[in-house]
This record gives sequence, structure tokens and C-alpha cells, in this order.
Amino acid sequence: MPSPDKIYPRTGDTQTVYLKNVITKDSIEVGDYTIYNDFVNDPRDFEKNNVLYHYPINSDKIKIGKFCSIACSAKFMMTSGNHSMKSLSTYTFPIFFEEWGLDNKKITDAWDNKGDITVGNDVWIGLEAVIMSGITIGDGAIIGARAVVTKNVAPYTIVGGVPAKPIRKRFSEEVISELLEIKWWDWPEERIKRNIEAIKMGRIGELK
Repeated sequence: MPSPDKIYPRTGDTQTVYLKNVITKDSIEVGDYTIYNDFVNDPRDFEKNNVLYHYPINSDKIKIGKFCSIACSAKFMMTSGNHSMKSLSTYTFPIFFEEWGLDNKKITDAWDNKGDITVGNDVWIGLEAVIMSGITIGDGAIIGARAVVTKNVAPYTIVGGVPAKPIRKRFSEEVISELLEIKWWDWPEERIKRNIEAIKMGRIGELK
């Protein structure tokens, strides 16, 4: 049986990791078997290189489901990357409270807090895609390479572009509903193993 507890899922491949097992922060949650590939940097440095502006003061989180595939240099833009839009200036005065004699307890006024990033199960995030704060990506979605996701993505929807827009659904609405009900990613490992061929070949009838 596969082991979700090791770092590298493939012998001799140090560019691909089970992401859950290189995460150290409680504010980042990753499900079993989700992989991250990086051929530029060490994939074990995901927290440093791919999760941007993630400061404890905001208590914002990233939640990524099971069996996701995240490509090299995909970025997750957290709350502190959002300069306040209600301000007359985009300059982050509250951060530099010492310089301007401001209240040091109002640092978070410098940005808009749009909330957590939530990624469902079996999601594929393409090369250098950017996921903005507050975004929810549904199960089975595909994010195109270099897309900038500024709006929520529905389950089993392919999006691409800047800003990312829906391109098409992966399956019919009937099949999508069945997949969201089946939730094969929550099955025990042995059951998944028995049904891998049906999953690979799109034989949904065998999964019911």
C-alpha cells in the first residue's frame, strides 16, 4: 500500500513531495497524497517560497484537500498582500507606525482581510498560478498555468487567464453531482486501490 507519511512519493525524485509532510505551520492544512513539484527550488521550502505575506497577526489559513497536484512556483497570496482599498493611498502607513507616530496596535489597517484560502480535493493547480486570499476552489477543479484566481472556482471547472475565468466544466452536471456524492478521495486506501482503473478510465458507474 502507498505510504502518505513519507516525504518523497517516488524513488529518486526529490522534486516532488507529499506536501503535508513538509508543512510546519498550524495555519496551513494539507490532506493526504497531495503533491507539490518544484524543479526550481527545493519543494520542501513550500511555506517560504509559495505562501506569500502569511503573517501570524492575521490568523488567516490555507486549507488544501487530498489528492491535489500543485505545479512548480504556484503561489498563494495571503491577507497581508492586499493593501487597503478604503484608504486614499495604497501606501501601508500602519506598518511603519514608528516612522509616522501611529498606534502600533493598528498594523492590520494597512490591508484588507479577505479571509482564508480553501482548496478542495483532487484539484490541479498549474505552473506559476496565483491564488488570491479569500478564494475557495471546489473539488476536482483545474487552474491553468499562470492563471491569477481572483474569484471562487466551482467544482470540476477549468479556469485560466488573468484574471482567471471559467473555460469549461470537466464533466456533465450529472457526473459532477455523482462525483461530489461519491467523494472517492475519502475512501479507505484499499478501496481506492481496487478502483484505480475505473477512476483512471472515467468509468463512474463502477464507483457507485
